[in-house]
Amino acid sequence: MSTVDTPPPTAATPQPVRKPDGVFKVALRMWRTRIGVVLLVILVGIALFGPYFAPYGEQEFVGQPNTRHVEGTLLGTDYFGQDVLSRALHGGRSILLLAVASTALALVFGVAIGLVAAYNRGRLDDVLMRSMDISLAFPQLLLALVALTTIGPEPWLIVAIVAITTTPRIARITRGAAVPVVERDFVGAAEALGESRTRILWSELLPNVSGPLLVEANLRLTYSIGLIASLGFLGFATRVNAADWGLMVNENRIALSVQPWGTVLPAIAIALLTVGTGLIADGLSRASAGIDRAKGDQ
Repeated sequence: MSTVDTPPPTAATPQPVRKPDGVFKVALRMWRTRIGVVLLVILVGIALFGPYFAPYGEQEFVGQPNTRHVEGTLLGTDYFGQDVLSRALHGGRSILLLAVASTALALVFGVAIGLVAAYNRGRLDDVLMRSMDISLAFPQLLLALVALTTIGPEPWLIVAIVAITTTPRIARITRGAAVPVVERDFVGAAEALGESRTRILWSELLPNVSGPLLVEANLRLTYSIGLIASLGFLGFATRVNAADWGLMVNENRIALSVQPWGTVLPAIAIALLTVGTGLIADGLSRASAGIDRAKGDQ
């Protein structure tokens, strides 16, 4: 009697381990992040490339001041008889560049201070963090007004002031995220292998706090945009009669009931820019915290 030979049992084929998605990839599954990215791309595109499509020059006189219906214009003229649309297309670049530069500078110093404080602890930690606490005691806008009134509204000074007042917040977030990482085994292993402190800070600690830092960077960019726009509204633009969204709101607010576009258009642009960065930060914070991972399309 013949029997059918059965193949010997074989070990199950190991399934490839799926690498966890990055924070930004998870955040992009959420509608809030997608909307924020769309808004940010549109506003950044307008700020960078808008001047090339403006029908008139930045300071070109085109008609009677504060008039809604002027031939050759879409949204009328501002307080000085300049085309509102052209001024708006020219006015976003300065706010965007100053905000990005100041946030990037604050990130460099804030991350460095936070990592050094978390890794060294003890007296150095106390000195660095108490210095940051003292800096936080001064209101950002007040410190900026004092410096700009004393020296003048120079672009480098605006970047420096915003960066200096933003650094303590980034340093505290970095330290708080890095302290638990310092106690982990791989940091002790790196120390046992004789790795330098600089390498441990940038190769071991920094990658493990990148999620919270990405969220904080977006939040700081949002607040930097608002602060720089506020300085422009108060008259601290980088140039006289500069096309600046914040300055435009201040210049044209007197004629708001007669010609609203001179005030409303730049105000909408600033609002959408901050909303866009805020939505991205919200999505990143949810992804970093593990919220909505199972239903990331929300």
